[in-house]
Amino acid sequence: MKNYALNPKHGDGDKSRQHKINYVEALNDQQWQAVQQIEGPQLVIAGAGSGKTRTLVYRVAYLVEQGVDPESILLLTFTRKASREMLRRAALLLDDRCQRIQGGTFHSFANTILRQYAAHLDYPNNFTIIDRGDAEDIVNMLRAELNLDKKQRRFPKKRTLVEILSKSINTNRPVMEVLADDYPHFLDDEPQIMELAGRYLRYKQTKGLMDYDDLLVNLRRLLTEQDGIRRKLSRQFRYILVDEYQDTNLLQAMIAALLASEHANLMVVGDDSQSIYAFRGAQFKNIMDFPKIFPNTRVTTLEQNYRSTQPILDFTNAIIASAKEKYSKNLFSEISGEQKPVYLQALNEREQSQFICQRILELREEGIPLDEMAVLFRSGWHSTELEIELNSRNIPFVKFGGMKFTETAHVKDVTALLRILYNPFDAIAWYRSLLLLDGVGPATAREVIDDVVEAQKGPEILAAPEWSKRKIGGELTRLRLFIAESVSNNFSPAEETKRVLEYYLPILKKNYDDYHKRTHDLEALAKIAERYQDLEAFLTDLTLEPPENSQIDTTATDKDEEKLILSTIHSAKGLEWHSIFLINLVDGFLPATQSLQREEDIEEERRLFYVATTRAKQQLYLLTPELERGGGLSYFDTRTVFTLPSRFIQDIEKFSNLTEQWTITLKSEESETTEEKSDDGTADDGAPNFLKNINDYFNEHRN
Repeated sequence: MKNYALNPKHGDGDKSRQHKINYVEALNDQQWQAVQQIEGPQLVIAGAGSGKTRTLVYRVAYLVEQGVDPESILLLTFTRKASREMLRRAALLLDDRCQRIQGGTFHSFANTILRQYAAHLDYPNNFTIIDRGDAEDIVNMLRAELNLDKKQRRFPKKRTLVEILSKSINTNRPVMEVLADDYPHFLDDEPQIMELAGRYLRYKQTKGLMDYDDLLVNLRRLLTEQDGIRRKLSRQFRYILVDEYQDTNLLQAMIAALLASEHANLMVVGDDSQSIYAFRGAQFKNIMDFPKIFPNTRVTTLEQNYRSTQPILDFTNAIIASAKEKYSKNLFSEISGEQKPVYLQALNEREQSQFICQRILELREEGIPLDEMAVLFRSGWHSTELEIELNSRNIPFVKFGGMKFTETAHVKDVTALLRILYNPFDAIAWYRSLLLLDGVGPATAREVIDDVVEAQKGPEILAAPEWSKRKIGGELTRLRLFIAESVSNNFSPAEETKRVLEYYLPILKKNYDDYHKRTHDLEALAKIAERYQDLEAFLTDLTLEPPENSQIDTTATDKDEEKLILSTIHSAKGLEWHSIFLINLVDGFLPATQSLQREEDIEEERRLFYVATTRAKQQLYLLTPELERGGGLSYFDTRTVFTLPSRFIQDIEKFSNLTEQWTITLKSEESETTEEKSDDGTADDGAPNFLKNINDYFNEHRN
């Protein structure tokens, strides 16, 4: 039988059609080139700040103006908000026909399709979608059925188990590999984890349940196992657009390709240089290998940047020029500005933090609002020292990409123990500390507090038979002796903190499956304690700013509520600020230590560096402090590592030409012109000029 194909009604690139929108005037040449190709596969490499969303919006409108049925267009994005906004903007440009386009996330689209065809996978069409909490409860129930919840042995908790299984699916790695990389202390439990995973899968199937990951897994199954349904859906959605393609995982890339398998009218938009979510399962190879799946792919590169000045772009272009694998692009800008990125080496993290605080206040005086400035870092714990300094200077801030340092559970645990050592009658600190102990629940904790605090008997009452002979007597005795040793000695804050960490480490390992990741915060806390002479000052500085209800989506309502932005680089992607401070540019921080074993991980760290620097519009500050820290996973590891500047800085050709080098000095009294000084080293009021002597001395002995 011979197939006879009809040409599309609109024609390919029909130049005679009259358009409501003047595309040539609204778009630059590269954007217009991407918009006007109707048929066939297309890869749009959209450089940072190059108008990616604008291109997609005009592409949608152009398809409709060319006579394409809106219901045959599918727009897949990573948030429902993004797709709704794109279609809203397209409708404003053209008309309400754009609202008939199907748009949404991969997961929402999968849900829509599976509601029609789930029966083909032995699922009811009215299946129930369970959230993460439901999944954890089911796994916990199955864990108990397998007798894996007994206290005689350590086995992953329900949250950790769900995380392991989900990560295996989304990163396309065996469970054994996930365990080896992220939970090595559970490697011996792999057979039991796999048995539990099988039971979890069967339980969902028999009960008509799907979790978040199942939506993608089952849509792929449908498209690969049911050929007739695949052809039907591919013909239904004749024009497919995928946003942020560099962030797709293997499942999502397969789904997009299968949906386009009958026509290849698939346009994917993304930036290989901003592929930074491998830990979530994003596959860098998806965007690099797209032309291999669709050999006739037309590649269009968007290079005009509408965010940053040219000196900043010259620097970011140089970062990505060193990448081992990439699509070549050279971002350029017509935005005025001559300030080169500033590179500064600090003696330590404290000096780095002092510089940032002072420079931020200067920029604010120059008219730059606090919320137009951001400090970016590789990991949430990297901002610990800075948060303390910001608090001490009363500079308000909001943090994205993790809780504030002092709000993390493990830091709050340690702080509670320190508070008991400072004030043995702190009821709130006692309550948190007691709940850390095996066998102590809320009721027992209140009993202890009634005796120790309310009755003013103090910790020594725990030696009484009514407590020491109870089942929890051993735990309480250990706590009592720990407190007693502190009372009988005059420990410094640093010594006190070290003792608390030694007491707490077994509790940390017992209570947190990811304890090895949390030790960085505790190591940082111990370093901060070294700055203080008394425990009261240390605890006061840690609690200067009370915790906020939420750190996400915080928006200032007036000028007095402006807040400086602190953010991990991952959380900053897609955002922009007038001025950016990128801190801790040292090996082991960026790139992170755990990324140094594999070249592909180092390359992703390079892209992280690129993403961070491309957030800056007018000013970019790059800071490298000298760091000295423990070489192991724990504060108690006495090895020392002295950090070196990030290898990515060393990789940049002509780094000194692309940046402006600053150095930090203590301000000398000689620079003050408003105060008269006498020949004998006194101020005009006759008082000795001690400040000048102090500054001169420390300037002379800095090194």
